[in-house]
Amino acid sequence: MERHGRGRSHVVVMLPISPLKKRKDNSKFSPPQDEFTDLNPHITYRHLLSPLPSARDPLRVIALCDSDAFYAACEQVRLGIDPSRPLVVRQWDALIAVNYPARAFGITRMSSWRDAVKKCPELTVVHVATYKEGDAAPGYWDNPDTATHKVSLDFYRRESAKIISIFKESLPDGEIEKASIDEAFIDFTRPVRAEMLARYPYLAHVPSDAPNGLDTVLPPPPRISWGNHGILIPIDPPMGDSDSNYVAEEDEDVGEREDDARKTWHDVALSIAAELMDKIRGEVRTQLRYTTSAGIARNKFLAKLTASYKKRDSQSILRNAAIPNYLIPMPFQKIRFLGGKLGQVIANKFEASTVGDLLSISLDEMQQKLGEDSIWVYEVLRCASVNANYLQ
Repeated sequence: MERHGRGRSHVVVMLPISPLKKRKDNSKFSPPQDEFTDLNPHITYRHLLSPLPSARDPLRVIALCDSDAFYAACEQVRLGIDPSRPLVVRQWDALIAVNYPARAFGITRMSSWRDAVKKCPELTVVHVATYKEGDAAPGYWDNPDTATHKVSLDFYRRESAKIISIFKESLPDGEIEKASIDEAFIDFTRPVRAEMLARYPYLAHVPSDAPNGLDTVLPPPPRISWGNHGILIPIDPPMGDSDSNYVAEEDEDVGEREDDARKTWHDVALSIAAELMDKIRGEVRTQLRYTTSAGIARNKFLAKLTASYKKRDSQSILRNAAIPNYLIPMPFQKIRFLGGKLGQVIANKFEASTVGDLLSISLDEMQQKLGEDSIWVYEVLRCASVNANYLQ
């Protein structure tokens, strides 16, 4: 599309309409001076005691729980194979799952199964179940014929349903949303609030001398013991380490080292959710022998980014104060919706590679180069904001 004005024209790349929910109004806004202005919102008695928490609730806690190398794990358990043994799942000539021991040999899902065997001669290769017309049930064959057989993923779907059932049984007051066959979002907001009131009963009633009644800010939070319930993404990572590659040791108490004055009631909520998530993951491991990785944060978008901080069989926690240093150095094309061809267009237009590079771009400049619909790109990059509640 070309725009014309004052005797000149320029080409504008038109983006597809946002894959996210549309804004209810057509209002525009100016880029904020500080891109992360709501990291420590005031949390009041009304927020804690409200019967219906919303997507904008400052005590909201969401987790994304992802099964580790799920298809491969299903086959490893089905066959009774030692989990330390390299294993891949094959569908025709392609690989659809590679377990972590196999990845140590440089095998990826982009590898052909024949090349994978060359890299690791002791590799176990399992072809996904297939069936042909007249079969009573799908079966496993070393070299099924593509002309006569069709792929069946029913086994994986059944195992996925078992994991979801454990989530629901372990957290009856939570909200479980299946995101794909091997991952689910868990909204811990309600059970966490109930646990907060049980642990800190003085919060259940507004003090008689509270200056603003229900809208009075909660008293300072207690000391938080993070225990062994996850890896805290650091607020201030060591100099020279970007948040995308710095990993705290499991026995390193990052929360103890960092300024305790920065703790918030949302941090308390995160710590309780981490305890609950750890127990749920333990149930999956005990009952089904599958390991999982989880990310715990303020919304779905950040929970998903946090889940990949360190895998496997672990969970990571992103406190609000850690959001800027975690996102700013992150390659923006790692973010859902911003990879592929669109990501390359954005990278070329703005000579950008990280989230931080793009945060410096104003909304006007972004829309000038990418079209009016690029407002959703602008907002995705500012996913930390509670105003971006479509990124729930």
